[in-house]
Amino acid sequence: MHFNHRPFQKNDTIAAVATPPGEGAIAVIRVSGKEAIDVAEKVFTGKVRDFKTHTAHYGHIVSALGETIDGVLLLVMRAPRSYTGEDTVEIQCHGGSIVTRRVLERILEAGARAAQPGEFSLQAFLNGKLDLAQAEAVQQLIAARNELALQAAEQQLQGALSKAIGGFQQGLTETVAILEAWVDFPEEGLEFATMDELIGQLEETLGQMRHLQATFQEGKTIHQGLSLCLAGSPNVGKSSLMNALLGKERAIVTEIAGTTRDLLEDDLRLSGLHFRLIDTAGIRDTEEIVEKEGIRRSKSAMQSADLILFLLDASRPLSESDRTLLESVPREKTILVWNKIDLQKPSETIEWTGSSASISAKERIGLDELKGAIDQLIWRKGPPSKEEIVITQQRHFQALGNAIDSCQTAIDGLKQGISPEFVSSDLRNCLNELGMIIGTNISEDILTSIFSKFCLGK
Repeated sequence: MHFNHRPFQKNDTIAAVATPPGEGAIAVIRVSGKEAIDVAEKVFTGKVRDFKTHTAHYGHIVSALGETIDGVLLLVMRAPRSYTGEDTVEIQCHGGSIVTRRVLERILEAGARAAQPGEFSLQAFLNGKLDLAQAEAVQQLIAARNELALQAAEQQLQGALSKAIGGFQQGLTETVAILEAWVDFPEEGLEFATMDELIGQLEETLGQMRHLQATFQEGKTIHQGLSLCLAGSPNVGKSSLMNALLGKERAIVTEIAGTTRDLLEDDLRLSGLHFRLIDTAGIRDTEEIVEKEGIRRSKSAMQSADLILFLLDASRPLSESDRTLLESVPREKTILVWNKIDLQKPSETIEWTGSSASISAKERIGLDELKGAIDQLIWRKGPPSKEEIVITQQRHFQALGNAIDSCQTAIDGLKQGISPEFVSSDLRNCLNELGMIIGTNISEDILTSIFSKFCLGK
């Protein structure tokens, strides 16, 4: 397994800038580890070792020769009452890349090591301040691009997912204990539960795990967002619709067919979700080499997009090209959009059983109807409630899938009368997979892989 940085080193005192790069009023530099207080004492003008925990103090960061580098506010948080669970010092200096770099360099010179991405959160995990699912939620909270993603991350950070996994583990552990008691003390005739009761309990847990795993598609939609492709023949109004949805003149609009010759992309926030909006070249038969390549890319974008808005011109009869193209789109992810309804509409019939909307992109008519159709296609069963737990990580989805398989194997084994020790082994595999989610049994390589994706300073 290969990573873009060396493995984490335990017991080091680490430091990093915890605020984004660039100019600002202040920058925050975080120092954490068993030597954090000593390091701060070397660089700060006050007696840091005498400061009480969770107090703030004004002073100066000074060089090894005693020269002032910057006036700062220093906060002390002593173990275990800190984010990492270790002694932590946070220094608020003036913002700006040069002064921030000089303060950090002085801290490193005094004995701290430059932190790697995610290393503060790793310290928090190793010190029991967060479980692994909660630690991952920290980065999701930072990276949230919409309100639903923020809501899901906050819920996971508060321990909702961990509590659900812990509930599964508790029930499975009790079942394993009963099965192993039957194996270890067969002559005792122990009867903690009947076989039917054990199977019933496992089937209930299995159903709950499957329900949680089924939330992954919603969770992925919330966390990663969706790609939304505008497609159709030339001059049906795709670029006008892109501009209308974005609320700005992003695409060039003319009456000349083939104005858009390549994919245009922009970010769109709609109904609490993040979308990657893609305007495509109008699809038609052509021998012009540049337009032909644009059409090839358009067809590729349609196939890979999560959602398609397929536009038709409501002001003119459909051509054979329109009908042929319409038959090629995947209906399960397509909304048929009749555009230009502000113009005179000819009588036109078309067979379409999927989602549809009627709009005028130019006059901004029907956009709310279109947004409603998008919502209905995404949330066929309605958006998740604030109380519903959703999983957003591929790693959690895979671990739950493995746990479900092992649990199902155990249930089948009990029904078939297989010896309890073999069933117990399947349930232990199930418990191990669940433990991977919250970090109760996980390798150093996997930890390194997970935390290396975090922000520097977090």
